[in-house]
Amino acid sequence: MSEKLLRVGTTYLPVLSVELSTEWYINKLGAKLCYQDKNKSILNFANQSIFLVKSKENQSSNFYDIFGHEHFSLTFEVNGLNALETIQQEFKEKQIRVGEIEERGHTGKNFIFFDLNGNKFDVWSELSPDFKKKYQFK
Repeated sequence: MSEKLLRVGTTYLPVLSVELSTEWYINKLGAKLCYQDKNKSILNFANQSIFLVKSKENQSSNFYDIFGHEHFSLTFEVNGLNALETIQQEFKEKQIRVGEIEERGHTGKNFIFFDLNGNKFDVWSELSPDFKKKYQFK
């Protein structure tokens, strides 16, 4: 195989109300709106496109492992523990439902948060080495 996958360009998230969810992502997470109609919106943030797709009730991007634990499908990265603590506090001030900062037995720390539709996300205190190098983070 001469070609390889280079990056994740787009993530699709189920939402009940495209309009309300779009406003939430813009106001709470700083997303930039690229396109919107009654069934979807396209947002840019965290170096990728996020499609919010109108879905049936009780849909989310979450899944359950074999032990019955609910998992997130996306982890966002920040640059260090200080950044993790700061963004968690900012999310709390914006009344975003967040979990506590925790250690999970690997490098760095994490916390979870939820959007309006119950989509669960993770935030990790470590940037990938390739991303740090490309964008010259220290």
